Amino acid sequence: VEQGCDASVLLDDDDASNFTGEKSAAPNANSLRGFEVIDSIKSKLEAACPGVVSCADILAVAARDSVATLGGPTWTVELGRRDSTTASFSNANTDLASPLMNLDELISVFSKKGFTEKEMVALSGSHTTGKARCLLFRNRIYNETNIDSEFAKSIQSNCPSSGGGDNVSPLDDGSPVIFDNSYFKNLVNNKGLLHSDQALFNGGSMDSQVATYSENPITFYVDFANAMVKMGNLSVLTGTDGEIRTNCRKVN
Repeated sequence: VEQGCDASVLLDDDDASNFTGEKSAAPNANSLRGFEVIDSIKSKLEAACPGVVSCADILAVAARDSVATLGGPTWTVELGRRDSTTASFSNANTDLASPLMNLDELISVFSKKGFTEKEMVALSGSHTTGKARCLLFRNRIYNETNIDSEFAKSIQSNCPSSGGGDNVSPLDDGSPVIFDNSYFKNLVNNKGLLHSDQALFNGGSMDSQVATYSENPITFYVDFANAMVKMGNLSVLTGTDGEIRTNCRKVN
């Protein structure tokens, strides 16, 4: 978030460098996980070829490999990114899409990073895996009307009307650990978990795009892969900018 695809999100708070990391920013706190997986990969790479592979490149490759492993598409990851030497708590709070956003807000947030509306919908398809906290969808399952009633009822069992804010439910109730187009099928049936999910299919300009992806998984895969390459090229640090961290959690 500080610059782009530069592994700033991996940095812990750093009193010496006087910055607060992005892990505790609202969109990331108690939601973004798996940092120890990156640590493990980094330690093995440092043992094999120290100072060569950046944490930013590790993230980009891990994103591709995890999607492919779960049955989704693959793509060629361009390498050579360098790591940021700082992070931005404030940028993480303002630049990342919120689960409470409406369609026009989502379009705006992605547009600021150079993504088209179609690319925004394709990237949202990553919600075919992963989980969200009850705190972030409680209002939707109890108060919103554009939601399948049986679906809402089933989610309520794990997300009470008060308390249990950190209880998690899969973003894609249909096939939560498979990377497919089930997410879009859910939206067509008013089974989006987050307000921002269902906003993509709610009588607006992206309805036809969602419908296309719900019927054509290959089209979704191609568009998703291309959008991920574009995201991986977003404001990267190269050459003498940034550094190659020895430990992904802290600046050298």
